[in-house]
Amino acid sequence: MADKLETVVVPVLPRTEMFELGVACEVFGFDRSDDGLPTYNFSLIAGSPTPSRTRFGFTVDAPYDLAKIDEADLVVLPAGGTDTASLDDPSFLCGNGADASELEPLFERLRAAVDRGARVASLCTGAFLLGAAGLLDGRRCTTHWRHADRLAAMYPEALVDPNVLYVEDGPVLTSAGTAAGIDLCLHIVRTVQGSHVANTIARRMVVPPHRDGGQAQYVAMPLPEYECETLGPLLDWMTEHLEQDLPVPALAAKVHMSPRTFARRFTAETGTTPARWLRDQRVLAAQRLLEDSDLPVDVIADRVGFGAAAVLRQHFLRLRQTTPQAYRRAFRAADAVPVS
Repeated sequence: MADKLETVVVPVLPRTEMFELGVACEVFGFDRSDDGLPTYNFSLIAGSPTPSRTRFGFTVDAPYDLAKIDEADLVVLPAGGTDTASLDDPSFLCGNGADASELEPLFERLRAAVDRGARVASLCTGAFLLGAAGLLDGRRCTTHWRHADRLAAMYPEALVDPNVLYVEDGPVLTSAGTAAGIDLCLHIVRTVQGSHVANTIARRMVVPPHRDGGQAQYVAMPLPEYECETLGPLLDWMTEHLEQDLPVPALAAKVHMSPRTFARRFTAETGTTPARWLRDQRVLAAQRLLEDSDLPVDVIADRVGFGAAAVLRQHFLRLRQTTPQAYRRAFRAADAVPVS
């Protein structure tokens, strides 16, 4: 893999997403030599002959010179693609349209870049371009959590992990949605040029140089929509009484079933066990209190039925890949008010 980071190339594609493109430009295209930082030979190139029109209606003009990829140490793929029929579709995914054949010259250059050890990185749904180029087969990768299932379905040989902010698998790197692209770009700088350079760029951008956790912190987890012939009222009651001890025999008695029948029916109607369902709902309730209240973590743990902060921390880590304290720092509402 390339041990230098001097030449950075960003292909601009039809339906390019401006935030992800801006991330690549800000990290690698901005001259910070006044801070003693390295500068990059940075180029925007047209990824296909089709004009690079954004979702906002304007066009990005870039030289059509795919040959620049041949000398790149890093190629960054923002979200974008060629499906012009989907320009107004907010769920648009790149490289998935009738005109995707236009991208084959780009794909060929990307494969050659990986073969010679250059880094190729995607931001957000740019991972679909890497999938279409065959560069995700057998590799761990990620994309925005909303599109992870579709990425896995379209490219079944890819090892899609929807729970991380970014993944490095050899020379191929992928990031989750939107701001995770900043995390990945800073990770590349840190890996090749050291923490001082990455931290100084982050300071200039007024962003954290490194974020803990994964995408699970940012996934809204509403109460599940269930079609329960028998257990709907009980689930509502359980949600309102999470602080209580709710053993299966007591729950079964409330709906006039034996514990064995209740457990079987619960799994059939909710897709999980009573114990797992309760743990997940307690984490969700704790999450809301962490966001919206000043309550200490041990009090929150007691209120949602975990009893102790250590138990809450264990299950919060499992579901959200971060600690309650770190989650509160990241998501604490500015106007939170005490909860009595």
